[in-house]
Amino acid sequence: MKSVPLTAFPRTAARRGGVKKLRASGRVPAVIYGRHAKPQSLEIDETELDNAIHHSASENVLLDLSVKDDARGKRLALVQEVQHHPLRGDILHVDLHEVAENETVTIFVPVEASGEAVGVKTGGGVLEHVLFKIKVRALPKDLPEQILVDVTSLEIGKSIHLSEIAPPANVEFVGDKKAVVFSVAAPVTEAEEVAAAEAATGGAGEVEMIKEKKEEGEGAKAEGKADAKAAPAKAPAAEKKEEKKK
Repeated sequence: MKSVPLTAFPRTAARRGGVKKLRASGRVPAVIYGRHAKPQSLEIDETELDNAIHHSASENVLLDLSVKDDARGKRLALVQEVQHHPLRGDILHVDLHEVAENETVTIFVPVEASGEAVGVKTGGGVLEHVLFKIKVRALPKDLPEQILVDVTSLEIGKSIHLSEIAPPANVEFVGDKKAVVFSVAAPVTEAEEVAAAEAATGGAGEVEMIKEKKEEGEGAKAEGKADAKAAPAKAPAAEKKEEKKK
């Protein structure tokens, strides 16, 4: 991973209104967490930061950071977390972590598939991406931007585990070596799709039928009660007619 030069400025605006004005001026609020010093609030030009991130395969970017009017000079920092606007996608805030050239760093690196699996190409299977990030440990200069895994030989029903992936030079994979990273599932038949659809809707249909029967039963009971109430009212009228005839 090559370091990207970037200039930052000390930030004094801390409240919501000040941060809003900061973003409107084209700068992004940031915080750098030092190895031995207290966290420092910074502001970075949005265009410079955006270019540094988008020219990388992931948001794991190593920065050769210069803070204006800072006596410490240049510092090596990793982009630790980037917050984006949920709709526009622009950068709202960034966290940086200061690192040393001679100390190992542990980060999560995205893993991507390379090639087309034979189980997909000839067997109609489906490639399943199970593990999206791999935890790695290395010196800052040896950190990979991403891990590419060749899946061309992957057949239906087969998987690639973390232990089967060769890490880049001077990089160590951290985590469960038995973890599945990629696998190829058998294609779903039309009959299986229909069965799955029926299973998904069958329960709801039965509930509706029970509900309808219940409503019918309650309706019948209500009618019976109404008839029972109405019957006694008609009886006295009939008796009066018979008395008049006599």
